[in-house]
Amino acid sequence: MPKDKAKFHVGQIIHHSLFDYIGVIFDIDPTFQGTDEWYEHVARSRPPKEKPWYHVLVNEMPHTTYVAEQNLKPADEPQRIVHPLADSLFSEFDGERYKLRQPSH
Repeated sequence: MPKDKAKFHVGQIIHHSLFDYIGVIFDIDPTFQGTDEWYEHVARSRPPKEKPWYHVLVNEMPHTTYVAEQNLKPADEPQRIVHPLADSLFSEFDGERYKLRQPSH
C-alpha cells in the first residue's frame, strides 16, 4: 500500500488516543515493520499489522514511538512539538503541520 493510502501524513500533529500524548509523524510504514517479539510485548491492543504504522516524535520527550493507525487521531489544537530531532527532520512549522526538511545534495 502506498503512503498516500495512509490516514495521516508526515508532518501532521497527532494525539495518541490510548496513551494521551501529542506528537508529530516523521515517517510512515504501509504495514507493520517491527518484529513479532516487539509486537507481542508492546502492541498490547493488538492493532492490525496490515494497516499503516507511524513513526512519531513525542512532544516534550526524547524518544520516538511506533504507532498503529487505529491509535491515532488528529490533534484538536496543532502545536509546535518540542523534541531533540524536530529541527533536524523538519524545516518549519506553519501552525498546522511541519514541513519535512529536504535532503542536501
